Amino acid sequence: MSPILSVNDLHVTFPSEAGLVWAVRGLSFDLAPEQTMALVGESGSGKSVTSLAIMGLLADSARIEGSVLLDGEELLGLTDDQMSKIRGKRIAMVFQDPLSALTPVYTIGDQIIETLLIHSEMSKTEALERTIDLLGLVGIPDPKTRAKAFPFEFSGGMRQRVNIAMSLACRPKLVIADEPVTALDVMIQAQILELLHSLRSSYNLSMIMISHDLSVLSELCDKIAIMYAGRVVEYGAVKKVIKNPKHPYTFRLMNSYPNIYAEKAFINGIPGYPPNLLEKPEGCPFYARCEERKAHCLNQKPEPTAFEQGHYAACHVQN
Repeated sequence: MSPILSVNDLHVTFPSEAGLVWAVRGLSFDLAPEQTMALVGESGSGKSVTSLAIMGLLADSARIEGSVLLDGEELLGLTDDQMSKIRGKRIAMVFQDPLSALTPVYTIGDQIIETLLIHSEMSKTEALERTIDLLGLVGIPDPKTRAKAFPFEFSGGMRQRVNIAMSLACRPKLVIADEPVTALDVMIQAQILELLHSLRSSYNLSMIMISHDLSVLSELCDKIAIMYAGRVVEYGAVKKVIKNPKHPYTFRLMNSYPNIYAEKAFINGIPGYPPNLLEKPEGCPFYARCEERKAHCLNQKPEPTAFEQGHYAACHVQN
């Protein structure tokens, strides 16, 4: 089965006064139809930049190299007008901040209706009916009335439900959710994740879930890619990676959460600091923070190695 999304050797750099910022460095992965993949890593690991590169939403100053294929069609190099016909219709995004993702001076209904009118041949009456159905589908109470409300009249959780409704308006095959529950409290997080899980099945969606929190992804995703310094350092089925992490960074990331059953709360953090993205190391980017490092890790770039079917890690120590 051909992948719905194929990212090959993606590089993204940004010019700065101090030099080039290497945000994404040779990223590659495939996403199968109706599959959900997690992109996980610390802040600055390149997760959001990757998603914005796929969506064609990076600043003009960004230099992008590589290939991004959506159903076999190359997205890199398309003009903004060409990408605007794809965004929303074939690929959609749920952003981290539900308030800034909505236009404050238009009603919720008008914003969803506009998306439908741009990407379909619906009449305005049909678009309104579809909008009300969508708001009801994502759990907005009294959707006919609430469609006339403005974003500031909704809570954070309800605004995120609106964003999800908007992303599904034109029935895209791929949805990218960038930290969709970060700004919400724990109870609302669980509701939004359950909603995404339900909609994934009913809409036959392929999804990319971006997060720094492994705990919110373990039940929702099929595959997981651990990112560090713009690279994927470990990849595989979620259950295999969580049960048997191979890369030292994945192991430390999983152990960076407090044990709620311990007598005293203790966070076993990752030593050191994230890498300087102005530098392009010859060897393993995790070298300075790795407690298991070997001398050759400094100068030799580790290549992905298969430990079992579908489970890869780029690490000299584990080889």
